[in-house]
Amino acid sequence: MFPDDKSKSLSDFDPEYTDLFEGKKEANELLNDNSKLLSELQEILYAYNRNSMLIIFQAMDAAGKDGTIKHVMSGINPQGCMVKSFKKPSEEELDHTYMWRCYKALPERGTIGIFNRSYYEEVLVARVHPEVLASQKLPKMPYDPENNHSFWKNRFEDICAFEKYLTGNGMAVIKFFLHISKDEQKKRFLSRIEEPSKHWKISLSDFQERQHWDEYMYAYEQMLLHTSTENAPWYVIPANHKWFMRACVSGIIISVLQSLNLKYPGISSDKKKEILEAKEWLMREDS
Repeated sequence: MFPDDKSKSLSDFDPEYTDLFEGKKEANELLNDNSKLLSELQEILYAYNRNSMLIIFQAMDAAGKDGTIKHVMSGINPQGCMVKSFKKPSEEELDHTYMWRCYKALPERGTIGIFNRSYYEEVLVARVHPEVLASQKLPKMPYDPENNHSFWKNRFEDICAFEKYLTGNGMAVIKFFLHISKDEQKKRFLSRIEEPSKHWKISLSDFQERQHWDEYMYAYEQMLLHTSTENAPWYVIPANHKWFMRACVSGIIISVLQSLNLKYPGISSDKKKEILEAKEWLMREDS
């Protein structure tokens, strides 16, 4: 979890870290066990229908967002889970406020929503590429977005207020920053180039964004410092080893679900009577 005291920087987190596990086998065994437990907890969440969960993944390209979602959520009933990816805003989306497209994709009570990228792009990509702001039809554009600290401060405050509203209404908000190193990203890009089955993942824009690595690291660090709160903390997950990353993510999701004290809903006396009557009807069919 990103520290509340703001004393650390992103460079203090090692993307190679794996010390929680002895090795890949142990982490995969835990992931398999967690998959079963997560399925059980999700069923209770769905039946309880009082809380919901929003899981946000942010990362540089090739950090493993898609794979983590696939492996961690493999045992989940699709009826109670939704995954939404946010790419370049459409013209309709640009005609609304920057949170609009994410707001209307929030999970219902009893369900889990997963955002592959999110409204946090508005303090990441929009900060690295000021031209993104120019397309948002803002009534008052900052003259110099990069150095206009009050502009970003306002956005951070908007996001924190939004998440406080969500958690206050029963939505658990979990935010993962999958922390990959620049060298590891290069290895994964080269792997995609060498394997024809991965060519569909290749985009020239991914390689172009790599040229802004230092700018993105600064933007991510500012995001973590200003939007990691008690109600909606950021978890910085070392991402150079996928097996470690997935096991950590699954464990945190389970821990948060368990903290909600979920339970199957009780039934009224009238409902119990209906169940007994239904049983009697079914027993008569055999006679």
